[in-house]
Amino acid sequence: MELKTVLFDLDGTLLPMDQEEFTKAYFGLLCAKLAPHGYDSKKLIDGIWAGTAAMVKNDGSCINEEAFWRVFTGIFGDKAINDKPIFDEFYRTDFQLAKEKCGYTPKAAELIAKLKVIGLHLILATNSIFPAVATESRIHWAGLEPSDFEFYTTYENSSFCKPNPDYYREILERTGYLPEECLMVGNDAAEDMVAEKLGMKVFLLTDCLINKRNEDISRYSSGGFDELTAYIEELKK
Repeated sequence: MELKTVLFDLDGTLLPMDQEEFTKAYFGLLCAKLAPHGYDSKKLIDGIWAGTAAMVKNDGSCINEEAFWRVFTGIFGDKAINDKPIFDEFYRTDFQLAKEKCGYTPKAAELIAKLKVIGLHLILATNSIFPAVATESRIHWAGLEPSDFEFYTTYENSSFCKPNPDYYREILERTGYLPEECLMVGNDAAEDMVAEKLGMKVFLLTDCLINKRNEDISRYSSGGFDELTAYIEELKK
């Protein structure tokens, strides 16, 4: 079936980064922002991880935002809900400093522009653990615009997370595309390549490769942006 839609991961794919370095910087900034409001740094980080785990385990019975705040509020009480505007402000301001821990490749924006010209539909399939304001910021850091994508996942509009195949199934249900028409591009062998189980084509971008399970990745089409461009061009012939 003809390729009509390309789904892209963001962190480590369109936006180069070392995941551990980025997470360390992100938590440092968050702790600095919340400390004056009575949040112990260790308890705060543990709470964020617990809320993230709840989103990853989400079975689709609620949106990820609800799953996160249910657990986070269970740890910090109603104070957490009352302080939610502070968290929202953090993502608009201090979070922007985390950009320093990210790289940049012009090839990402060049490829997106090229794919739009040839009429492919584009979806940003970034793991839906961040609010929209944080996702939109990271899109900008990659030299792109949210409007470059027909749809992008956030914790406000998703009910599953990677590597659950239902994360991708939900995207297809929302957009109306068939898996056989889609290509998923990402740098994580576990979280991104799982889209293949639904019948999507997959491409493993190896510039910032993550392969925590040390699985055999030789069966996947893979490489950098030049190889990805050639792969898509071949699919479009």
